[in-house]
Amino acid sequence: MEYSGAEIVIRMLERQGIETIAGIPGGTNLPLYDALQGSSMTHVLARHEQGAGFIAQGMARSTGRPAVCFATSGPGVTNLITAIADAHLDSVPVVAISGQTPMSLMGTDAFQEVDTFGMSLAVTKHNFLVRSAEELLEVIPEAFRIAMSGRPGPVWVDIPKDVQTATLCVEAFPEPGTRRVAASPDEAGLIAAAEMIDKADRPVFYAGGGIVNSGAGAQVTALCERAGIPVVTTLMGLGVMPSDSPMSLGMLGMHGSRSTNLTLDKADLLIAAGVRFDDRATGKLASFCPHARIIHMDIDGAEIDKLRSSDCSIKGDAGEILSRLAPMVAFRKRRAWKESITAMKTQYPTPESELDNAKPAALIRRIGHLADDDAFVTTDVGQHQMWVAQYYPHQKPGRLLTSGGLGTMGFGLPAAIGAALANPEAPVICFSGDGSIMMNIQELATLAEQNLNVKIIILNNGALGLVRQQQELFFGGRYIASQYDRNPDIATIAKGFGIRGGQLPLSACSDKELKAFLDTDGPALLDIATPQEANVYPMVPPGAANTRMIEGEHHA
Repeated sequence: MEYSGAEIVIRMLERQGIETIAGIPGGTNLPLYDALQGSSMTHVLARHEQGAGFIAQGMARSTGRPAVCFATSGPGVTNLITAIADAHLDSVPVVAISGQTPMSLMGTDAFQEVDTFGMSLAVTKHNFLVRSAEELLEVIPEAFRIAMSGRPGPVWVDIPKDVQTATLCVEAFPEPGTRRVAASPDEAGLIAAAEMIDKADRPVFYAGGGIVNSGAGAQVTALCERAGIPVVTTLMGLGVMPSDSPMSLGMLGMHGSRSTNLTLDKADLLIAAGVRFDDRATGKLASFCPHARIIHMDIDGAEIDKLRSSDCSIKGDAGEILSRLAPMVAFRKRRAWKESITAMKTQYPTPESELDNAKPAALIRRIGHLADDDAFVTTDVGQHQMWVAQYYPHQKPGRLLTSGGLGTMGFGLPAAIGAALANPEAPVICFSGDGSIMMNIQELATLAEQNLNVKIIILNNGALGLVRQQQELFFGGRYIASQYDRNPDIATIAKGFGIRGGQLPLSACSDKELKAFLDTDGPALLDIATPQEANVYPMVPPGAANTRMIEGEHHA
């Protein structure tokens, strides 16, 4: 049977199990949109291509499955680049499909032409420039195979308009692209790791986003409960160990607790799994865990020994590694180590002042206790993001969706839309700031149109809070371009988009008011006035060792 290139793409996306596509049409991808007529897939019309990319991320992050976004050439591509770069740094499987000017016009500076292949090369796991309709039969399943195999990541497929309109007789479509199974971990590495764990007196398990991607939270728990090992996580790994578990040390690094960072400083073994020793987690790398031997396990061999040399390395899927490793280690209580950690937590508890109801941290903790354990939480980037990391009761892996590596303001709202589209039965809470929400506020229209169960909470302090905080602490209080002289009425804007909008001062946010907001049917936004002087503590100065923490106004 004869199909156009565009029809081949649509048929093959259906065969991949794609149910929803986010995107925006334009001249060079109109054949793809024309082929969507009658498709089993739903299209969500975003208001900006960056929004479409983050909607796809929300779907992919919340399900662990590849998601798709569409863009036209030129500005459509350049608008989408940021969302794809964000997916690349956080290892999110997104397949971006863009239109391109006809092949005869490529390289001529034609209308809405940019070098998509060249521009996307640095921010994708792989990219394709398709030159014939026949190539699509190979490229589309291969794009999905690459996106979900090994360390997940985004793949870009750029299709010239004349390739979309070209016709091809297809006798049978190829099988959908599936995940390549990672090679089994080396037995010698597992034996060496087990011996190191058994000999250690003060081990810590260091879990990152790779554990979430692998779905290996249960395996972490099994190993650590067997061997008496506490667990610390990166921002991307929050929820791997429930925050109220006695085994949990919470998040390490720049905004980790003092007791957590000091515990790591005493560790004699660090079992690093699905982490890349990011600077926000390690602080000054030369001073990170100075007394610890390192076991590094990762599906991406390029990350092993990249920043910190390991004493034992194991390449492979974290779930398989941990499943095989757990029975090999001895049962240990490690009472002395646990008592030392308990004493550290007692000596350096969460400051009572932060749990005062007049503080943003306490607000976030209360919202977390009022919300359903199955709720997905998205954040933008800034102080609210770090308060969510520190104080929200993270109970399950993969429920916190946040921009870690790229730190992209504007991520939260469209990611929440994507999570709600992919998980229609689950509540979704988006925490944002008055700076971040403006970055993709146009997606309120998409949210209203889809009528999704998303609750947006704005911590509004009239500033770029984390920028202002660094200016206060490290630039002599010289506040340049970090405070807004005039802020819009965000609640009224929400109403203009067709979404329930309300305003409350922080002091008036009672549990009754918050619960009523969370229980509202459909989308809603609550703009909460917060004090500008409220800062995120503790904080490690950029480039300093994690033991050099600032608490309030006092340097450690």
